[in-house]
Amino acid sequence: MTRRQRLTRNRLRMCLAVVFFIFGIFGLRLFQIQGIDSQAYASMAVQAGTTKVSVPAPRGAITDRNGVELASSTDGLTLTADPSMTMGDAPKIARILVEALGDKIDYFDTVAKLRKPKSRFVYLIKDVPEWTANKALDKIVAGGFTGVFSEKESLRTYPGGTLAANLLGYLDGTGNGVAGLEKEYNKTLTGKNGSSTYEVSPMTGVRIPMADSTVTKMVPGSDVTTTIDRDLQWYADQRLADAVRASSSDWGLALTTDIRTGQIVQMSQVPTFNPDKKTGMNDYNTVSRAVQTVYEPGSVQKSITMAALADQGKITPETKIVVPSKLTIDGFLIGDYWQHGTLHLTAAGVIAKSSNLGTIVASQQMDDKTMHDYLAKFGFGGKTGIGLPGESNGILAPAKTWTKANHATIAFGQGISVTALQMVRAVGAIANGGVMVDPSVVTGSVAPGGKKTSIEAPTGKRVVSAKAAATVTRMMEAVTAPDGTAPAAAIDGYRVAGKTGTAWRVNPVSGRYVRGQNTVSFMGFAPADNPRFLTYIVLDKPFANAGGGSTAGPVFHDIMSMALERFGVAPTGSKNPKVAQTW
Repeated sequence: MTRRQRLTRNRLRMCLAVVFFIFGIFGLRLFQIQGIDSQAYASMAVQAGTTKVSVPAPRGAITDRNGVELASSTDGLTLTADPSMTMGDAPKIARILVEALGDKIDYFDTVAKLRKPKSRFVYLIKDVPEWTANKALDKIVAGGFTGVFSEKESLRTYPGGTLAANLLGYLDGTGNGVAGLEKEYNKTLTGKNGSSTYEVSPMTGVRIPMADSTVTKMVPGSDVTTTIDRDLQWYADQRLADAVRASSSDWGLALTTDIRTGQIVQMSQVPTFNPDKKTGMNDYNTVSRAVQTVYEPGSVQKSITMAALADQGKITPETKIVVPSKLTIDGFLIGDYWQHGTLHLTAAGVIAKSSNLGTIVASQQMDDKTMHDYLAKFGFGGKTGIGLPGESNGILAPAKTWTKANHATIAFGQGISVTALQMVRAVGAIANGGVMVDPSVVTGSVAPGGKKTSIEAPTGKRVVSAKAAATVTRMMEAVTAPDGTAPAAAIDGYRVAGKTGTAWRVNPVSGRYVRGQNTVSFMGFAPADNPRFLTYIVLDKPFANAGGGSTAGPVFHDIMSMALERFGVAPTGSKNPKVAQTW
């Protein structure tokens, strides 16, 4: 063998050795990938083409007392895009979206998003009902376009639109309650989101079928059951809106409560808002006036003054009161809403005719502390405990700060500020035989599995004797008599006890009374001889010379009539007692 042949053979051996060495390394690496690290590399491969998304938990429903949904959750989608994939087809994709979604989305704004430079993710539109969003997505796919994706959402909807909106409240952009029951029961209503992963095509971003794997199951929120009757609520909303419009009032309230339990079966206000549309919302129409707005109650307060006097045994319906033509107290001239000379009225006559002067004369039988203590017992100056956000205490000044003029005006409903709920609770105690029950608007919740959790019903406390309550009830029945101040509030076949209210409005800026501007109201309950429901109507700043009996009384009549019919409350068959108004 020649030297040249030997060199060639050695080089061949060296090359073969190098080849075998390289193949050995590859073999070992392949063994490591396929054997030792197969799970880790498979996970890395999948991870490169997977997407992890949140699975939103539906928010619990808010229902009326019969299970009818007042607020509920529906499936929705948020549409997103990858501009690197949509840039060339932006105008065509935007046109499809506008055709499918209408004015929910702007064409030019969408084109700009779909062409956003150096971006791989943009939001096109959030919180779209699922069927609407899918209609758009189907058209995009049918057109052969890619790069538009969807994320599941849980949307809040209010089937009644404005119905009980100020009681229900609404959600912020993150899905949390910011007012009403949505805020108060946010924790109960909110579910626990889950999550899921799925594989996507690295070329188109399209989800690959049969590649789902749920990581965490979502848990829906619990439903909240209210005391509201939807049909009565709807009727009261409409009737109150008509009254506010007809009287040119700034705002109006209507509340109806079950006297025996304190449950609110209807809570209406005007103006209001539509939480579904979320347009035109401002502090003026989103405030819960029954809970948060304070005002001077006017002559409805006289029923409380008389209850305090009756509880002390100082008056009966027949008690004789000499009513002067006017009184000057601490330099202030006080009169009645009508001109008169000296009158000889019974206590019932003072209530029936709503005499400020007669009430002052009667109230002078109590000192400041006694009168203040009774007002505090009736709940003025403190929250009702209804469990709604932002409740006001109202304003009841300490007795030691009272002047003689304060004592006189507070007796007939000026110089004290209340909420509508406070007035409903206080007069409700008279209707309930002297026992005051805190108002409530929620009875409990129902978990996704059907487990019910009840809220303990409020217990009543006695504030005046049953005899005192019956005495004032007889006096209040004279208000709805033909010669009372509110015959329009009378209901055929039923005995109705009530009281009108007219109070000067206070300018919130100056703190002074504005002559010619009033807050008028009517509070009543029926059947007076076996009370079941109490309805309170408040109209703020109606047209000049509007009175509680003529303006709020008819609204009371209609809503109370509906409540009695709705709950099957039959007339008792007894006749209204005849009580002398003069002597």
